[in-house]
Amino acid sequence: MTTSLLSTADDLHARTRAGRRAVVMTMGALHEGHATLVRTAREIAGPDGEVVVTVFVNPLQFGAGEDLDRYPRTLDADVKLAEQAGADVVFAPSVDEVYPGGEPQVRIAAGPMGERLEGGSRPGHFDGMLTVVAKLLHLTRPDVALFGQKDAQQLALIRRMVRDLNFGVDIVAVPTVREDDGLALSSRNRYLSATERRTALALSQALFAGRDRHAAQEALRARAREVPATHARAEALSALGESRAAADAHAVAKAVPGAAAAVRAAARLVLDEAARMEPPLRLDYLALVDPADFSEIGDDFTGEAVLAVAARVGTTRLIDNLPLTFGAAS
Repeated sequence: MTTSLLSTADDLHARTRAGRRAVVMTMGALHEGHATLVRTAREIAGPDGEVVVTVFVNPLQFGAGEDLDRYPRTLDADVKLAEQAGADVVFAPSVDEVYPGGEPQVRIAAGPMGERLEGGSRPGHFDGMLTVVAKLLHLTRPDVALFGQKDAQQLALIRRMVRDLNFGVDIVAVPTVREDDGLALSSRNRYLSATERRTALALSQALFAGRDRHAAQEALRARAREVPATHARAEALSALGESRAAADAHAVAKAVPGAAAAVRAAARLVLDEAARMEPPLRLDYLALVDPADFSEIGDDFTGEAVLAVAARVGTTRLIDNLPLTFGAAS
């Protein structure tokens, strides 16, 4: 299969297709994470459908002092990777094609969720992101659009926009793809020197530490549900001199639904250590949030949550996250 490279919406609309069109939106500099999105899109579209990969570096979502000018442009390599992953079309429009007449006066506003975390660090970023996603949805006219979970807040906002503004498209999330050492794949990883990359591993290591602490808390809560008389059991064990067993029973008895603070603390410990490395990690935020609105969760929270981190290593800003599920209280 040969992948077509198109630059205008008219050319894209002129194509005939029998099945569903699945779109993967990118800013180029494609890597294995993008390839995973394309392969998933191919499975969803099926043999009769069509997979379109967009490549567009959107100026609206870069703030002052960010890396718009140095963001990697590797279109030839992008087309090759997209083709190998199963794409039918690479749609690489110019800025004039996407924004005829200059920057749009009417834009999508991300609302309160867009002001938190990434939005707080990068004012206006999500307004620009949603505006270009809305534009590209109109230009490509897909049945389904796929996005990576690594950009969890972006994914949540796109889902909200599609729901709130009645876009006729299904949004599919694809899990984060990682290097063997845990570092989340990102086009910006190529900016990292060898020493910076070692420091950058702290992002995923912090998330994994929080995940492990969460698993331990959930195990304690499960045991607490199985042993209702934990306080009485602890007192009885203490009377018998079984100090270690008594301590364990006390821990079970005190298991807090959610225990969000413990998860944050475990992740923070890793990040604090990385701040003392050379070069140091400069933390932007660590947050444990409700994916419905990206507000911080409390220790009584149950349901799906996202542990998210953003930091700079050298001049490169990186983000990562992990989904966690907090069980229902007994």
